[in-house]
Amino acid sequence: MKSHSVWLTSGVSHRVPTEYFVLANLRERGAVIGRLADHPITDTVVDASGLRYHFVGVAPRDRSGRFDVEALRTGEWIVQPGLVYAADGKAPPSKPPRRGRGQNRP
Repeated sequence: MKSHSVWLTSGVSHRVPTEYFVLANLRERGAVIGRLADHPITDTVVDASGLRYHFVGVAPRDRSGRFDVEALRTGEWIVQPGLVYAADGKAPPSKPPRRGRGQNRP
């Protein structure tokens, strides 16, 4: 099951459960490209609906040690134990785009 998307505004993340940004029940696909906390990192994961996500990094944490969901870009999701995967194609966005936050990057 995939978590729902949430629209955030500045300062709201402390009230929004991090679980809203975590993908679950995934199948790992592709090559193992690394490990984090004894968990293999695959270049691609697929959810129960067949939507694909590709590995883009490790989830940052805020000062309290929680995942910093405001640091996620549109279309990025957290996969335990703290990996970030970006949606490929038709997957729903994780949150709306922010103004001036690297849109139209080269």
